[in-house]
Amino acid sequence: METTNKLTPGSVVTLKAVRASEFGIFLDAGTGNTNDDILLHKQQQTTDTIAIGDEIPVYLYQDPKGRLTASMRLPKMQVGQVARVTVINTTRDGAFVDIGAERGVFMPFAGMRGNLKRGDKVWVKLYIDKSGRPAVSMEVEDELRRASVPATDAKIGDMITGSLYNYNEEGAFIFTKERYIAFMHTSEITTRPNVGDEITARITHIREDGRINVSMRPLKQEAIDTDGDAILSLLHSRNGKMPYSDDTSPEIIKEKFHISKSAFKRALGRLIKTGYVEQRDGWTYLLEKEKI
Repeated sequence: METTNKLTPGSVVTLKAVRASEFGIFLDAGTGNTNDDILLHKQQQTTDTIAIGDEIPVYLYQDPKGRLTASMRLPKMQVGQVARVTVINTTRDGAFVDIGAERGVFMPFAGMRGNLKRGDKVWVKLYIDKSGRPAVSMEVEDELRRASVPATDAKIGDMITGSLYNYNEEGAFIFTKERYIAFMHTSEITTRPNVGDEITARITHIREDGRINVSMRPLKQEAIDTDGDAILSLLHSRNGKMPYSDDTSPEIIKEKFHISKSAFKRALGRLIKTGYVEQRDGWTYLLEKEKI
């Protein structure tokens, strides 16, 4: 039988049913004192056939009065583990997530990444906070790194799908369904997703350590068409002219078109070659055939 110092909120243990009451079944806490027995309330039971003497796997948590309470609804993760879970509520101090247990588990604001909302799915790890209660954090880099596998079966150009678990100044980190760790540089992000979002991207590089670099941008020829459409759209909105050309600084191009200067020049060059636009004195103009 478990000893009392192991019976802590957030743990999954197997306890013996020792007596019944109108509220439910009491489980033996292993102290020899019936006052320490733990209630498994009828509402927290998943079967109607519990008999005295049965060994029952339960999840332990504290009720509103701080009493240790049991539930047969077991979580899909235990202390020290990581899982992708759903945000069920947000507060000024943090958020609550569903780990499959009797009630939501708190995520303090310090452990959050991004602006979470109800329904978001995020990677978290479960731990016990200073007050002895279970809590979760989105700081999961070390755990996901240990859980990952090298992308030995992947090829450049393959499409992967995964969930974004962290941003830094350089870009975004993704944990794929194959358990690969993928990095996407900011220059390869076309529409900034939120932490927790599931995204699909193309493998552009496979590193020696088995991790991969990915991009949301289309292949170069497709990108030229996409970027060219963006240039034409802006020209139409400005009555056929814009103060941007090959001479425009990379910073302005990035701000206005969300692409690199080289990508802008490739797309603009194709539009010039096909007779859609021309450049004069640092400006770009629609030609008549595109205006019609």
